[in-house]
Amino acid sequence: MGIIAYYFVGVAPLKKWTASLILLPISLYYLLTRGNYTLIDNADLVIHEAGHFFFIFFGNFIYALGGTLMQIIFPLFLAFYFWQNDYRTGFQIMIAWLGQNWINISVYVADAQVRQLRLLGNGKHDWFYLLGELGIREYCVEIGWIFMGFSTITFLIALSIPLFYEQ
Repeated sequence: MGIIAYYFVGVAPLKKWTASLILLPISLYYLLTRGNYTLIDNADLVIHEAGHFFFIFFGNFIYALGGTLMQIIFPLFLAFYFWQNDYRTGFQIMIAWLGQNWINISVYVADAQVRQLRLLGNGKHDWFYLLGELGIREYCVEIGWIFMGFSTITFLIALSIPLFYEQ
């Protein structure tokens, strides 16, 4: 009886790390296979395109940026919802999804100069336009790597969230 009680008492503190243990290989996969198109990228694409719709009235620049903004806003909105409702695992998963979105964005930004990605619709490249307007299109690859850095930081935050849990 004492051994069983010790086992469960010893495992209880580890329970809060379950989501991190599941998210770790997923995070590593996305970080190490940057640019591979996966199932979740389909959801990212729908959210990205919806962003253009929501930002259509804010001028050409914000309209073009709207898809990327929505890819950041949507997982943050859901993360906030889960945090407000004390659903820690949902919060952690949404932060990891944000990390995956940063990778998706980094690939899109880095493609601005060469425009080799297959795009929906008329093939207009948001980041070709955005970086051109800012006069920094020639730095698209470097800017893409900055977004990749955001992804790495976001995944590290997602994986370390249990450090901030009491139990």
